[in-house]
Amino acid sequence: MYRSSYSVYLLQYHIVTKYRNPVLQGSVKTSVYKTIEDMLEMFNCIIKEVNGKEDCMYLLIETLSDIKLHRLIQILKTRSARFARRDYPDTVDKYYWKSYFWNNAYFVSTVSENTLANFETYIRKQGMKSKNRLIK
Repeated sequence: MYRSSYSVYLLQYHIVTKYRNPVLQGSVKTSVYKTIEDMLEMFNCIIKEVNGKEDCMYLLIETLSDIKLHRLIQILKTRSARFARRDYPDTVDKYYWKSYFWNNAYFVSTVSENTLANFETYIRKQGMKSKNRLIK
């Protein structure tokens, strides 16, 4: 639980963002995840879990009460796309010939203390092939 001057709160979100092309692999995936982790830290968010597949990313985060979630997601997607296109043009341009990287749409749901463990397990299992995990 977090406290502010006038409230006590716990805001946890499950976020899924994707674009149906397999570009989130190897160094591109590592770079995108690192960029997003750095930005979430900058916004004082806590990452509970992060994982994904070649074409999507799953996040479980806690935020402060003054965070505008839609704006945060927009910033995460814009900056991570900009850095991926800048740093890995040969890899990214094979799949993204237009000026966007992520799909405009995203999924978000709130998480309760009763469902937190279920979401953590679900996200950990994303990106698994057989019994071997891909890059976290």
